[in-house]
Formats: sequence, structure tokens, C-alpha cells
Amino acid sequence: MPPETRDSTPSAGHASGLQTLRRVVPYLWPEQPKWVRTRVVWALISLLVAKLIAVGSPYLYKMAVDALAPEGELPTLAGMAIGAVGLTILYALARVLTVGLQQLRDVFFAPVGQRAVRLLALETFKHIHALSLRYHLTRKTGGLSRIIERGIKGVEFLLRFTLLSIGPLTLELLLISVVLMFLFDVWYLLIVLATVAAYVAFTFTVTEWRVKLRREMNKQDTDANQKAIDSLLNFETVKYFNAEEREAERYDSSMAAYQQAALKTSYSLAFLNAGQSFFISCGLAGVMILAALGVADGSLTVGDFVMVNAYMIQITSPLNFLGTVYREIRQSLVDMGEMFHLLGQPSEVQDKPDASGLKVTEGLIELDNVRFSYDPEREVLKGISLSVPAGQTLAIVGASGSGKSTIGRLLFRFYDVTQGAIRIDGQDIRDVTQSSLHASIGVVPQDTVLFNDTIRYNIAYGNQDATEAQIYAAAQAAQIHDFIMSLPKGYDTQVGERGLKLSGGEKQRVGIARTLLKDPPLLILDEATSALDTGTEQGIQEALSRAAEGRTVVTIAHRLSTIADADQIVVLEAGEVMETGTHAELLALDGRYASLWRRQAAERLNDH
Repeated sequence: MPPETRDSTPSAGHASGLQTLRRVVPYLWPEQPKWVRTRVVWALISLLVAKLIAVGSPYLYKMAVDALAPEGELPTLAGMAIGAVGLTILYALARVLTVGLQQLRDVFFAPVGQRAVRLLALETFKHIHALSLRYHLTRKTGGLSRIIERGIKGVEFLLRFTLLSIGPLTLELLLISVVLMFLFDVWYLLIVLATVAAYVAFTFTVTEWRVKLRREMNKQDTDANQKAIDSLLNFETVKYFNAEEREAERYDSSMAAYQQAALKTSYSLAFLNAGQSFFISCGLAGVMILAALGVADGSLTVGDFVMVNAYMIQITSPLNFLGTVYREIRQSLVDMGEMFHLLGQPSEVQDKPDASGLKVTEGLIELDNVRFSYDPEREVLKGISLSVPAGQTLAIVGASGSGKSTIGRLLFRFYDVTQGAIRIDGQDIRDVTQSSLHASIGVVPQDTVLFNDTIRYNIAYGNQDATEAQIYAAAQAAQIHDFIMSLPKGYDTQVGERGLKLSGGEKQRVGIARTLLKDPPLLILDEATSALDTGTEQGIQEALSRAAEGRTVVTIAHRLSTIADADQIVVLEAGEVMETGTHAELLALDGRYASLWRRQAAERLNDH
């Protein structure tokens, strides 16, 4: 086994915000399908028209006020009322149009955003399955799932607000600034620009500080989630050692650290909101004082005063929103940076560009001077050469750490050999596609892990196109059909998480059944009965013997009684072949195998 390494959560430093945005853009503007670009364009058109109407609305408000309090000679009361009412109706219609076009924008863009989220989620899911076994052995599943969850939510937020909020708000601020300068005075523009600049600078500075707090909060959240999942997956072990309180303390310790980080994040948010309110209030007061002075000296009308106020409200609302959106986008970039860092992890084992499909004509397996090490300091296999003729069974035995399970992993190509080659019917497995290799090999591991679904689903996992009759036949061959039919729900019985509702022998039989349903020409039995009692082992061994019929089999065994009938037995020690031969030949040799056989035979006698 490769050494366990400390899990580390990638930070957003692995991918800058700009790099992260570049990864998202292709999902918004792809070459195909064409409808995506069409919807984006219509969303932007709806958005632009909505903002133009929004910027023009306060002018209608001004005209309505001036119609009620006109300068100079007053017209008739009826004339004033008709003008004001008409302008008020136009103002109301403008507001309705603005909101309606914004909703239309969301209707156009929603399928684009959801498509992007779905594709990214699928890409991440597939990439995780493509990563090497070494990566998964050194990662914590709970932490990995939380990184993906936060990253996908971050993408959804970014798509929803960047294109449809940040851009539009910037456009609205520019349009209002231009209107203020041309209709009033340059001082109005300067005050607005100074307010926006101070607001944005303060927001960005404080948000960058809060990003560090958010990273720490994410780290503690991931740690707490991992401890919870790890503890629940090991529910039985916790009970065995009466460790509920210990687990609760570990979880509470992580949650306490998360609480502290969350409080700092909350306090910093309060500081940010207060500062933003201060700058907005100063800007609003400055512009309104100028307008009031203008009304006082007669250069402006009451309608102008009202219009300036309306424009400032129109500016302050998006500014407040901009601050919130920026904070969330910055935090989303942190979460997405972690996910894209995960997507950037290369797969250790990859298909060659010109890899072809594996063609199993006979089933001959050859190991040619195979060397392998999980890390440079310790070589696990030291020049192993073996040959398994088509249709025969090779058994590999040896003490723990001798390298026997490693051979199974290399044959399935969880790892690539350091030196030498593994061939199937003369084809180097590094020259064929992993998909075709995996389709040709069936594996029955020591501990069969089942999906939290029905027995039918778990057996049919070996062949998703299998008929009911084929599923029954596989279960009968694995000697599990009668047991399944005795259950109240039969094949529709739920097996529980990781198959915990079934006994070890029952899980192994289900595992054998799904491997039989896969019907591979090559079979790896990786200590498939070592965790079972002797009585159960005998029944499983019969099922395994049926599974091996007509196939080339590599069986990795601890109990020698299970492999006495093998065509060839190899004894490994410290990564080297010490002995090889049939059961009878190795006993006659009276070496390492014979010594192991006598010891296990004595243990069997003592058990009886």
C-alpha cells in the first residue's frame, strides 16, 4: 500500500481570479450549440434596453413634479393635473418595463447558466473518477465532496451575477454620471465619481481581508465535515470501542474552530457594511446640498431637486448591491479556485494518444521483469517475471507486504510499472485503452463494497444491459439466488450503505455474481475469502471455482487451502519470486511454501 499522506485543501492561490474566469467563459460563449450564444445576446439586449429606460425614468419624475409646480404664470388646475397624471403614468410604465425586461433577461439567460453548471459538475465528476488510485488513497472523500459542492455553487453564483449584474451596474453608473454632468454641473459628476471611487476602494480592500477569513472558515468547515463523514462511515468501529463521546469531542473541536472563523467573518461583514453606508451617505448629502442651493438661487426647479435625489437613489442602490455582489463573487472565486485546482490535477495513469482497444484472443498474461515502487525510497516489486497460460490459474502467496496485491493493481493498471512490462496476449497494457483493459478483467476483492441500493442493482452493475434471466443466472452461479428469494423483497431488498445489511459471505456472493455477469475473460481474485470464516469460505470457494471456469485467473491468497488446485503457485517474499510450481511440487521442495502449509494446517487442526 502507498503511504498515507496528510490531506491538504488547495487554496484559491492555485488559480487566480482571472484564470478562474477564463475557465468559465467558454461555457457562456461556446462554438456549439448555437442557441447558447443567441440566448446570451438576447439577454444582453434586454439588459441594455432596461438600463436605458431606468436612466430615463427620473426625468419623467422631474417633469411630473414641475407640472404640478410650474415656474411663471400658473395654468389652469385641470391642465396641471392632466400633465402630471400623464407623466406619472409614463413614469410607472417605465418602471414596469424596466422590471419586465430584467425578468426577460433572466428567462433568456437561465438555460445558459444551468447548462454551464451541469457541464462543469459533470466534468468535475468524470475527472475525479479519472484520477489515479494513489490520489484517492491520499485524499479524504468528505473534504473532496465539500470542495466540489462549494465550487459548483460558486460557478452558479458567478454566472448569475457577473454577466447580469456587475456589467449592468457599471453601465448604469456611467449613464447616470453623464446625465448629471450635462443636465446640471460638473461638480455633481465629481462628487459622484469621488463617492464611487471611495466606496469601491474601501469595499475591495476590506473584502480582500475577508477573503483570508473565508479561506480559514472553508478549511475548518471541510475539516468538520470530513470528521463527521469519517465517523459515520466507521459507525461500527465507534460502537466497538465505546467512543461516541470521543467522536463527539473531535467533531465539536472542529466545529469550535469553524465557529471562531465564522464569527470573524460575520464581524468583518458588519464593519464593511457600516463603512459602505458612511461613504454613500456622504456622497448623497453632497449632491443634495448642491441641488438645494440651486433651487434656492433659482437656477434649478423643485423637479430638478427631486430628479437629482432619484438619480442618487438609483446610484446608491446598485452601489450597495455591487458591494454585496463583489464580496460574493470574490468568495465564489475562492471556492471555484479550489475546484479548478482539483480539475487541474493530472491523472497519473493516462491512455497514450494512439492507444488501441485490448484484444483478448486467448488470455495469456505475462509479467516481464516488472519493477515497481510507490515511492522512490522503497521498491515493492524487484524484477518479477511470470507467465499465466490461457485458461489457467496462477496463485500468488506470501506474507503481508510481499507485493502480491500490488501485482493485481498493476495488472488492472491502477498504477504503471516503474520498469519492465505487463502483457496480455502480447499487448503491453500501457499501449491499450484503460476502458478496454478494465472491460476485460473482473476483480473480486477481499472486501466487496456495495452501493446503497437494491441487490438487483448491485448485481446488474456488472452489466447494465443484462436481462432479468441473466441476473438470476449469475446469482445462481454465485450461490446467492436462493438466499435472495427468501428475503421479503427479494431482489428489491436494499443492502444499506456499503452493503452493511448483508453478512460478509452474502456481500462476497453478490460481488461474485456481478463479476460473473460482467463475463470477463480474465479474473483477479484478491484474497477474496481471507476475511470469511471457514464454513462460509468453503461455499464462496465453490462459487469462485465456477467463476474461474474457462478464464485466465490470477488469485492472490492468504489461506493456502484455497489455492491448492491452482495450475501454478508463486511464493513472493519482499518483492521477489522465491518459489514457483504446483502444490505438490512446492511441498516436495520443502521450502517456504511447505513451511507455510504446515503452519496453516496446524492452525486448522487447533480451530477444530
